[in-house]
Amino acid sequence: MAETLSSRVGRLVSGSLNALVSAVENAAPETVLKEAIREVEVAIDDVRTELGRELAKKHLASTRLMEENRRHEELASRIELALQENREDLAEAAASQQLDIEAQIPVLERTIGDCGDREKELEGFIAALQAKIREMRDELAQFREREAQPLDGRSSPSGASNPSTTAGVAARTERATSAFERVLEQQTAVPDRQTGLKTEAQLAELADLAHKNRVRERVAAAKARLEEQK
Repeated sequence: MAETLSSRVGRLVSGSLNALVSAVENAAPETVLKEAIREVEVAIDDVRTELGRELAKKHLASTRLMEENRRHEELASRIELALQENREDLAEAAASQQLDIEAQIPVLERTIGDCGDREKELEGFIAALQAKIREMRDELAQFREREAQPLDGRSSPSGASNPSTTAGVAARTERATSAFERVLEQQTAVPDRQTGLKTEAQLAELADLAHKNRVRERVAAAKARLEEQK
């Protein structure tokens, strides 16, 4: 299963780095740390790309919502105009369009809300990754400083490896990347279709009748408002 963006950020930000301790035995610790930093930098770029997509989606949904609200108001005026001209057929057509718009508006509003929530989540991901990368760069700087100590005559006279230094490298490596994955399982339910084609046709016809009834009710309400204004 492909790693999701949220689990990837969780893996990079939250874990200890036991997975890389063994790798350090066969590779230079500095190289491992640099690679870990690069992985976080790539993740930040990917999150920013995803944030851009969400912002674009939110903008398009907001623009569409404003347009649909404008059309809804315009159709209300057209219904009244059609009734004043004794064109009930045109009034029903406009009312039908209004109902279609009303069915779409909640979806657009939900999309805008979801995009806003996702936007905040992604901004949080970026902040967390940026904090992590600062921590990792500090660790890399500390590692380089310790590696330079023998050149300054600060190593042990015998030149033997210091167990505390080895433990420090492992600890720094553990903080540089994560050793676990948090995979988010997404379950989707597949509906079981048991109705036949005849039943589906009947249900579609019933839905159409219900829609037409709502159109007639909308036109009747508009007529009543016009009568009250006289």
